Amino acid sequence: MTLLHTRKSTRRIMVGDVPVGSGAPVSVQSMTNTFTQDVKATVSQIRRLERAGCEIIRVAVPDMDAAHAIKAIVQKISIPLIADIHFDYRLAIAAAENGAKGLRINPGNIGADHKIKQVVDCAKDHGVPIRVGVNAGSLEKDLQEKYGPTARAMVESALKNVRILEGFGFDQVKMSLKASDVERTVDACRLFSQESDVPLHLGVTEAGGIFAGITKSAIGIGMLLAEGIGDTFRVSLTRDPVEEVRTGYEILRALSIRHRGPEIISCPTCGRCGIDLFAVAEQVENALLESTVPIKIAIMGCVVNGPGEAKEADIGLAGGDGKGILFRKGKVIRKVDQQDLVSELLKEVETYKMNSEAVNGEKS
Repeated sequence: MTLLHTRKSTRRIMVGDVPVGSGAPVSVQSMTNTFTQDVKATVSQIRRLERAGCEIIRVAVPDMDAAHAIKAIVQKISIPLIADIHFDYRLAIAAAENGAKGLRINPGNIGADHKIKQVVDCAKDHGVPIRVGVNAGSLEKDLQEKYGPTARAMVESALKNVRILEGFGFDQVKMSLKASDVERTVDACRLFSQESDVPLHLGVTEAGGIFAGITKSAIGIGMLLAEGIGDTFRVSLTRDPVEEVRTGYEILRALSIRHRGPEIISCPTCGRCGIDLFAVAEQVENALLESTVPIKIAIMGCVVNGPGEAKEADIGLAGGDGKGILFRKGKVIRKVDQQDLVSELLKEVETYKMNSEAVNGEKS
């Protein structure tokens, strides 16, 4: 596959201080799974997501208590918050008035035109964009009858909803077209991208747990990003939302679109492996989850192949029988007792970080 490295040109909107579209960096989003009314729990989760690199956060707003809680939440977080609204236009207005930096609605289920207009007028007054969310499972009845639950029906719904908002003089819109399967999601986003310059929020909805969710998201979101389609995205997992952010950055890294923090490579293990490499890899990943150090780390199962196969790594470890080795750029720097491999590797990462900061400081 040849990556195009050229992005579809879309209009620019701002979600708080995060630009979306028109060549801005592809941003990584997530959504809380706390009760929004529980300000303490919601803020705690958002702060964890911020440390993991989340750039835009969405919260569910099922009632007025949740809408009013936004005011306290946004005072304690650093990233822009989007309010997810269904059915009740008054919740969208209340969310914007209480500090939400974006609204996620489906005009089709908001109701009469005068209700949609009130939401649009409020969004204009507060300078917040609107994301229209089209899901294959909740298409308008007339489109279902005409096309069935197809990609074409999703695109027609999306274009119809954009026209509704633009009819009220509002163009600060982004769009998402999601299905629970990769094929319809990709087809719908491709079609919409050909027919509109509205920025696209990517995702495969109801993707599933950790294995199915990551697989579907990596393929669906990855295919579109590789084709230059997509301005922001969320990986949907039935999991801790921090894992969504973590997966999102790995997708971007794999496509050489954006890089954040350490890149960790590791061998799949074989009969030569003399240590519990699964546990070692997990320990290192967890220890560096919030790190932003741009370093390539290798975690290898044996000294036979470790340094050679991972010679491009800045720092690496390879297990042995009771002892292991640390290496830099394929060259062994010292032997280490097996139980100290992880702690010694993390010390090397910290040294690398300090050296990098010193070099960057001198350059600036």
